[in-house]
Amino acid sequence: MKKTIMFLAAAFIACAALMPTKASAQKLGHINSQEVVALMTERDSAMVKLQKFAKELQETLAAMGEDYNTKVKEYQEKSAGWSESVKKVKEDEINSLGQRIQQYQQTAEQDFSARQNTLMEPVYKKAFEAIEKIAKAQGLAYVLDLASGALIYIDDANTVNLLPMVKSELGIPASKTQPTQFQ
Repeated sequence: MKKTIMFLAAAFIACAALMPTKASAQKLGHINSQEVVALMTERDSAMVKLQKFAKELQETLAAMGEDYNTKVKEYQEKSAGWSESVKKVKEDEINSLGQRIQQYQQTAEQDFSARQNTLMEPVYKKAFEAIEKIAKAQGLAYVLDLASGALIYIDDANTVNLLPMVKSELGIPASKTQPTQFQ
């Protein structure tokens, strides 16, 4: 009996030594940064500007396409009466316009991507600064971003969901749960 008590006491001491103390336990937090960004009014403003820019690009491309289609139609309807030299000039004109349309599409995609990055960078920066501020205030050692998809399990009892606090920090109403949809 004395050996059993000694064994249990030794086991208890060993387990207690291996368990982290409150001071050494690291607090974890989690947040979906994409959800935070989607709820920010700054994102909404950026999206309005981005959609306006996209519309301008599309309108220019549509005008170029109409011009191309008009020239092709004219060529198809009138080429029978043209001389070979006029046909050649019109074909070159149509081919050149087709190449300019392709080049414009590529440039427009690059311009759109650059504009998107320019408009969204301050939004992301503000969101991550708010997350960092809240994490420091909560004394968290780690914050896991659910948006990365690398997390497959969360024990909500042992982590802190920063979304409500970050929404408050950014002035997002607590009742706002879905991003604004644009048509």
